[in-house]
Amino acid sequence: MKAHTKETQATMTPEKSLRFLKEGNLRFQNNLKANRNILEQVNDTREGQFPFATILSCIDSRVSAELVFDQGLGDIFSIRIAGNFINKDILGSMEFACKLAGTKLLVVLGHTSCGAVKGACDNAKLGNLTHMLSHIKPAIDAVTEPKDESRRNSSNSQFVDNVAAKNVLLNMGRIIAESSVLAEMVNHKEIKIVGGMYDVKTGAVDFYE
Repeated sequence: MKAHTKETQATMTPEKSLRFLKEGNLRFQNNLKANRNILEQVNDTREGQFPFATILSCIDSRVSAELVFDQGLGDIFSIRIAGNFINKDILGSMEFACKLAGTKLLVVLGHTSCGAVKGACDNAKLGNLTHMLSHIKPAIDAVTEPKDESRRNSSNSQFVDNVAAKNVLLNMGRIIAESSVLAEMVNHKEIKIVGGMYDVKTGAVDFYE
């Protein structure tokens, strides 16, 4: 399988791009890989890159987008930050990826057992981490159950995963609200924004379309 070219990128639609990721995740779950010559892809991309999707995911070492979706060199833009949340720098990266580099799909990918979400749920304090975790607080507040404060922390794995899922949905909304460039592209059906939750126990991604 060769790296994407300007011509193959032009044939991609948001729906086709999502299908490629779903198919890649199924291969990953079944311990299969597309037939790629990585050194050939290095050569194919030496003059430029033509990815079809942009994926915002956590820095968690178990959630590498290229592996989870079985993609090769030049296939996807991968943006990673603990807690997979939006800020101006990440929005700028997304605007570059979609408006200038031509990707057709934006994915906000959370995952189960997220350490950043656990830290936010426990109100962890540590240097710059304190500020970073504050970005996840809106998701904690938006998950109203359980009401018992003693169960609204990292010891409650279901609460943690519910917050992680809500965090994905909130940040999908923030992309539209905070980037007029991307909102316009969505309105013109040039791109699609979807969410996903990766299950660290199974390797499966559950998409929110």
